[in-house]
Amino acid sequence: MARYTDAVCRLCRREGEKLFLKGSRCFTPKCAFEKRGYPPGMHGKTSSGRPDRESDYAKQLRAKQKVRRVYGIYEHQFRRFYSQAVAMRGLTGFNLLQILETNLGNVVYRLGFAASRAQARILVGHGHFLLNGQRADIHSMSVKVDDVITVAETSKDNVYFKNLREEAEGRTPPTWLARDLNNLSGRMLRLPERSEIDGNLNEQLVVEYYSR
Repeated sequence: MARYTDAVCRLCRREGEKLFLKGSRCFTPKCAFEKRGYPPGMHGKTSSGRPDRESDYAKQLRAKQKVRRVYGIYEHQFRRFYSQAVAMRGLTGFNLLQILETNLGNVVYRLGFAASRAQARILVGHGHFLLNGQRADIHSMSVKVDDVITVAETSKDNVYFKNLREEAEGRTPPTWLARDLNNLSGRMLRLPERSEIDGNLNEQLVVEYYSR
């Protein structure tokens, strides 16, 4: 399995906008995109990094890569999620975004239990969360309506989780999730609407990419 190990700020620079991959750091002057808002590479400063007129394929590819990078999904996982979206009723692009939003790692992030999706994936992978009372350590697990996510009792003595209530206060969860900071738990009330998902993502171009 290919794993991206380079600086994630390069991904923001490549897409030409902040993808907020490093949590709170992205909101500070230390953000690499603030310092170097041009594409990475030896010619980044002297060009936009893209031709003046992009082909339809290039636009579709960039849209697909952007979604993958925002959610931290490997290509083979992304194709699997796309296949699931095609098999569902409704708009394929919206179905895909709902699948990505309701992955366990993303739900943990949306609940405010992690500062970034990358951190949420690590916390889930280390077994710090329970899904409906059962240990869940796969960040791509699907969360269903009325499912409950809780911090494992054995993890509550961890320094990170001892400070989590205070840290999470400033991270407001979306209305499709309910959070109980006292018990460090959350529940999915309903599926997210399109307006509650990142508006800068172009799911139609992703569908066009895979429909070639």
